[in-house]
Amino acid sequence: MDTDRRHEARHARLPHIHFPHIHFTRKELEDRPLAGEPHPDHPLHWKLYACEAIATAVLMIIGVTTNTLLSAPSWSVGAWLGQRPLLQTALCGLCFGGAGTLAAMTRFGKVSGAHLSPSVSLAFSLGGQLKPLDLTGYCCAQIVGAVAGCACVAASAVLIPGWGNFVHAGHYAATLPNPTLDPGWVVATETVVTFGLILAIYYAAAKPRLHFIAPWIGAIYFFAMNPIFAWISGDSTNFARSLGPALFDRNWTSLWIYLAGPLLGSALGVGAIKSRIFGRLHAVEARVVNFGHHGRVPRLEAPEATPQPAAEHFPSS
Repeated sequence: MDTDRRHEARHARLPHIHFPHIHFTRKELEDRPLAGEPHPDHPLHWKLYACEAIATAVLMIIGVTTNTLLSAPSWSVGAWLGQRPLLQTALCGLCFGGAGTLAAMTRFGKVSGAHLSPSVSLAFSLGGQLKPLDLTGYCCAQIVGAVAGCACVAASAVLIPGWGNFVHAGHYAATLPNPTLDPGWVVATETVVTFGLILAIYYAAAKPRLHFIAPWIGAIYFFAMNPIFAWISGDSTNFARSLGPALFDRNWTSLWIYLAGPLLGSALGVGAIKSRIFGRLHAVEARVVNFGHHGRVPRLEAPEATPQPAAEHFPSS
């Protein structure tokens, strides 16, 4: 294929992912699912979904484990924090949000972009960076990953003596609505906190100088928001995160709250962004981590992106 044909695509002169030891095919270069422009012959992206599922499982394993330890009254640290509920709640938010940061930093998170939540994937889809088919794939992957992560915690509860008592007493770090409040208030709370989270993530994703902080937003945000909102709804913002613990705790009567509230908050957040209340914001790709691929699917063995000179050519498929 001649030089002109290699650069037919309108994005061909943008910086590319480049590694001297890896040769990308033309289809790989033109397939940009995380920019809302998948290759017409490649509508499904199983590598992205698989990596997203594994990253979400990592989120749940670390998040549920740390929150269980911080909340266990029969453990010295949990007992001490139990006398300081605001600090305990803030640290639980910090650790669950930090679990998302660690999941994003894995090779799997760097490939998928580490949405880790249907709310985040929906926001990117409504913003035009993710097609509906890929949105469905991401949401299914997040649910599978969340359940798998909780299954790993459940297995550890069987295998490790004494740990099962902690896990069951902590309800797998489930998000539970305040029973003294009307469900409408709980849904409204989840809507508000998800709205704020989406604004923060989208703002960081749209500003290149803030890309480095995007994976850390969850830890910072939940550390600040948990003491304010967790007593009302558990401060979930993430249906998959609520579904996994609910299934293993066998308490799913309120799951609809964590579906309706976060998705509504996500949609309202994107609506506010599109209205330009906060200025002009446009995320180039549907990522919370490892920016620079212009929506392409990176290789698992070398996921980081580096700029590529526009004049260099790539082999055809």
